[in-house]
Amino acid sequence: MDASKKVDLKIIIIGALGVGKTSLLHQYVHKTFYEDYRTTLGASILTKVLAVDNTPLKLQIWDTGGQERFRSMVSTFYKGSDGCMLAFDVTDRESFESLDNWRDDFLEKVIPREQDFPMVVLGNKIDICDRQVPKEIASAWCKEKDIPYFEVSAKNNINVAEAFETLAKQALTTYKGIFESYLTDSIKLTPNDKPKKSCC
Repeated sequence: MDASKKVDLKIIIIGALGVGKTSLLHQYVHKTFYEDYRTTLGASILTKVLAVDNTPLKLQIWDTGGQERFRSMVSTFYKGSDGCMLAFDVTDRESFESLDNWRDDFLEKVIPREQDFPMVVLGNKIDICDRQVPKEIASAWCKEKDIPYFEVSAKNNINVAEAFETLAKQALTTYKGIFESYLTDSIKLTPNDKPKKSCC
């Protein structure tokens, strides 16, 4: 695969209502944090261009609403995703406990893909003192599922870029693997094929 060719990747960020998905996205793309809270209805999309391992990438990042009543609509946005970011709020135990449901729902809808789909987990709002989810518990959950875990703060811009770039790297590696596999499968020449007899 030509490393200088730009690759488009779709990244989706999912999680419970109010965990800071939109704030994380705006911090990563625009380096800004908005104090005023507005619920995302459906999805909004932002793009970011960057280079990973000398490959230019255009990340199309889908920010999804976390309200339960929009859950079935949000799951329609999963299709075609190259990477998934699961977010929860470290000051809200329920948002952490719902990660299994979000992850399972996502993996169920993104077919045909394997369990080791490019994914990271973000524990947001580490800048707030009223913590309800200990780092050890979140880390253990992620370790059990073999998913990288990042403690982040959208407000103070802590580990936000690192989390997005780790996911972008994973997604690019998977994309390259699928691309190479596709090329290899479509150009297979088997030595067992006997030449056709000529008429002469």
